[in-house]
Amino acid sequence: MQSAMTTAKQALPADWRDFFALTKPRVMTLVIFTGLCGLLAAPGTIHPVIGFTAVLCIALGAGGAAVLNQWWEADIDAQMKRTAQRPLPAGRMHRDDARDFGMFLSATSVVVMGLGVGWLAAAILAFSIFYYSVIYTIWLKPRTPQNIVIGGGAGAFPPMIGWVAVTGDVTLMPVLLFAIIFFWTPPHFWALALFVETDYAKAGIPMMPVVHGDGPTRTQIILYTLVLLPIAVAPWYVGGTGVIYGLSALLLSLGFIALAIPVSRRRTDRVDDKMKAEKRLFAYSVFYLFALFAALVADRLLASFGVVA
Repeated sequence: MQSAMTTAKQALPADWRDFFALTKPRVMTLVIFTGLCGLLAAPGTIHPVIGFTAVLCIALGAGGAAVLNQWWEADIDAQMKRTAQRPLPAGRMHRDDARDFGMFLSATSVVVMGLGVGWLAAAILAFSIFYYSVIYTIWLKPRTPQNIVIGGGAGAFPPMIGWVAVTGDVTLMPVLLFAIIFFWTPPHFWALALFVETDYAKAGIPMMPVVHGDGPTRTQIILYTLVLLPIAVAPWYVGGTGVIYGLSALLLSLGFIALAIPVSRRRTDRVDDKMKAEKRLFAYSVFYLFALFAALVADRLLASFGVVA
């Protein structure tokens, strides 16, 4: 008879920090922030406890989707320098434990959102988890260089969910907030992909720079930043926000374009090129989204106090 030592699953040195790392906390910060901004900018009021519950569920759902993403991609992550030290490829955790943790976070977030906030918000949250962990991770990412374009929808749901948590319905404004993040994602992510291209190539992931080369990727970046400008300004144009947001969206988007132009024109040798323009664009893209949604909330709060119309 085999001993329990040979049949039992070997313990691995995972601790709470490894489970927390699986949720991609740096990415989750942006998800939580945009979800909170959608909630605060929505017309109407929400009880603070219910509002906190909604944001908590958005965080848990985003974390659960991130865990499932890493569970599925553990072998791919092991081949990439940028991700090789994550808990699963580094061998600090069993894959089954990660899968179960991701399923628990995802299911809990949807059920609590439905019971505590509303079932429409819960349904959108459930679809966003499915979108990221299945449509993007399993289907799109390994198959098409358009993976991040279509898959960008997964990260665009949080402000819509926050808005729906307050209003209980989907109107033009939350759709526009969704569209902003949807069109922001490709230039944001492709700026990163340009300076980690070798990682994606090694892992066999068909990101745009790997499949079509740097030139077309740089062209796509400037095109998406140009398209993003009118979409970012649209909430003000349709009367959903005031002048504070409108001017902020215009200036921030012009800054995005200004930084994208040198990236689109660069054709230097990668060996000698330190990719400074691409890194600046990537860093600015993160600031851009934080600042844009902060302006959205500031506009709403100032209007509620009668400071601006």
